[in-house]
Amino acid sequence: MASSLRHFACHGSPAAASPTPPPSLLRPFSPDFCALAVLRPIRPAAATPKPPEDATTSTEQEQREQEQQLASPCRGAYEEPSSSPSPSVSSTEAQDPAALRVGIIGFGNFGQFIARGIQRQGHAVLATSRSDYSDYCSAHGIRFFRSLEALCEEQPDVLLVCSSILSTESVVRAIPLAKLRPDTIVADVLSVKQFPRNLLLEILPPEFGIVCTHPMFGPESGKHGWSKLPFVYDKVRLSDEGDQKAKCDQFLSIFEREGCRMVEMTCAEHDRHAAGSQFITHTIGRVLAQLNLQSTPINTKGYETLMQLTENTLSDSFDLYYGLFMYNVNATEQARWTN
Repeated sequence: MASSLRHFACHGSPAAASPTPPPSLLRPFSPDFCALAVLRPIRPAAATPKPPEDATTSTEQEQREQEQQLASPCRGAYEEPSSSPSPSVSSTEAQDPAALRVGIIGFGNFGQFIARGIQRQGHAVLATSRSDYSDYCSAHGIRFFRSLEALCEEQPDVLLVCSSILSTESVVRAIPLAKLRPDTIVADVLSVKQFPRNLLLEILPPEFGIVCTHPMFGPESGKHGWSKLPFVYDKVRLSDEGDQKAKCDQFLSIFEREGCRMVEMTCAEHDRHAAGSQFITHTIGRVLAQLNLQSTPINTKGYETLMQLTENTLSDSFDLYYGLFMYNVNATEQARWTN
């Protein structure tokens, strides 16, 4: 599905014509995203439910079982034969029982980057991914699990979704919720926020905590530290009972103690701002890449800034750029003026 949509994104869709935008010098270089707005997989906005009841009704139980059945076709992307030995307990868990146990789903470049900050603050990291990162994890004191189910059996305090935007729904539906504690906090780090918010509210049982976050930096911009870099978060749903709120504050303190500028903002507000900043930045960077800019002996500071923007943009995948549009309804208006 993603590959076919990518093809349309690059070449336009004759079947879904959009209103004629104003003339633009960028049109020869940028895809006709607006024609694809009707394909955007945005689900209706979900209202934040009331705090969970003490008892679980039979209807809720049946709904959970149905969600588990829906998740099973996607789970194969993570599960492998369980013949390998169980991961050893990390030194952090052994030394500090009060430390959070953060399970990361999707342990690519960004997942590893976030894990380093979590470990620097004395918390334990558990990881799973479609690719085998067992050697990396073994060298860095991280427990790696070859299946999502095996990770969830360890019942981490926080389950952090670090998948791509395009694969998030299948990943979340694949989570074996019955194996987690009912007070588990599920968080994400996606570059769009309303989509994961509504998805998590739809799928997760009402007693699960939900925190939507977006570190406004990555392995390149944060390689020298996270000091003063913005970290956006929205405490979507937390129970008043138990220690769920305390664990959430403990999780957010990881980024605060790393020096991040903490910005509490609703998911809707984040997406409005991101459409005017992040999506446009990626669009301009990809337009500049098509111009094949070359360094000269007389570069101005401004020209070097443009070349650096191009390099930074192309270091991210096209799927990220595509996801910034398809999963943020506010990007449509921005795209009309760049096509």
